[in-house]
Amino acid sequence: MNKTVLVAMILMMVMAGAQAATAAPYASGDFPEPEVHRAVVLEVGELKADESSYFSEGAGVQPVTVRLTGGPRAGEELQLDHYMTGNPAYDLEVAPGHRVLVGITVDGDFSDTYIMDFVRDRTLGWMTLVFFASLVLVGGIRGAKVILVLGLTGLAVYFVLIPMVLAGRSPVAATVLVGAAVTTVTMIFVVGFSGKALSAGAGTVAGVVAAGLLAWFFGSQSNLMGLHSQEAQMLLFSLDAPIDFRGVLFAGMILGALGAIMDVSVSIASAVEEIHGANPDLGFGSLVRSGLNVGRDVLGTMANTLILAYTGGALPLLLLLVANEIGGLKVLNLDLIATEIIRALSGSIGLVVSVPLTAMIAAALKAGTPGTLRHDGSGASAPTDD
Repeated sequence: MNKTVLVAMILMMVMAGAQAATAAPYASGDFPEPEVHRAVVLEVGELKADESSYFSEGAGVQPVTVRLTGGPRAGEELQLDHYMTGNPAYDLEVAPGHRVLVGITVDGDFSDTYIMDFVRDRTLGWMTLVFFASLVLVGGIRGAKVILVLGLTGLAVYFVLIPMVLAGRSPVAATVLVGAAVTTVTMIFVVGFSGKALSAGAGTVAGVVAAGLLAWFFGSQSNLMGLHSQEAQMLLFSLDAPIDFRGVLFAGMILGALGAIMDVSVSIASAVEEIHGANPDLGFGSLVRSGLNVGRDVLGTMANTLILAYTGGALPLLLLLVANEIGGLKVLNLDLIATEIIRALSGSIGLVVSVPLTAMIAAALKAGTPGTLRHDGSGASAPTDD
């Protein structure tokens, strides 16, 4: 029965994503998609400076020879013009031996070959393998389950959440749906069917709902439009899609807080269960107090984690504002700064809300039930594991 419910839920998510993806077209580009090939740089010629006033110093073009290393054209050598603007934020300084992505665009009689970016996916793949190996090495079977849950979460976001938003569905409703499914799957795989999973799941849902409501209320009061980032602005002008950008902003706040709130809820539920296993005579009040004590300790670090994570993302902006001596009044009223503050505080308040609720539900499920103890080799008692 448990496996049936899980499979049915996953199928429902996939079907919802498929329906959303086909509900309405959202691509508006009239430009042909370039062919993308892996390549290695063989030779880099001398930069021919461009004296035009439209470019900064260091701008120009240099001939580059590359050899394609992937796809049906692997082994083919191409010579192309590599343009430099003189701006290090946009320029790719290539050298022989560098692995790059080459774009080839063909539109009627027009064709263009250019270097798109450096190849980074292989490095990311190796780092991902190190991450997975560390999970399995330390977490064992549970670490392997975490990997599976991460994969399902990624599939849910990519094949369900994103297509639903692009098709014009409510971003908040879509995020709540995916978040609920992700929470359920995580609890099933990592915690198992138990009172601990129920209390942690309920605490997570309460915290996420609180974070979402606070983000919506204060974001609306602050007149946030969801167009503070370059990505959102590009999406607005590049796609013919009825996207609710304010909804996308609030949905991002909910999704960003989900993982931290889930972490806190599971920690508290696990602590209450372990305490009850060690001392089954503890009543509801004692178990709640124990859960709250653990929650207070976790809150200090987890709320700080959220604040630091959002601050780290906005660090270049903060440096820019301080370096240019922008006044505090103007800084606090900037759309981008207000967005990040509301994002961090709504998630942190969601953490706070999840603590007492998780502790009370976990204590209510355990109070008055017999403790399940096992004996280790020394004869001492210890709580059983799930």
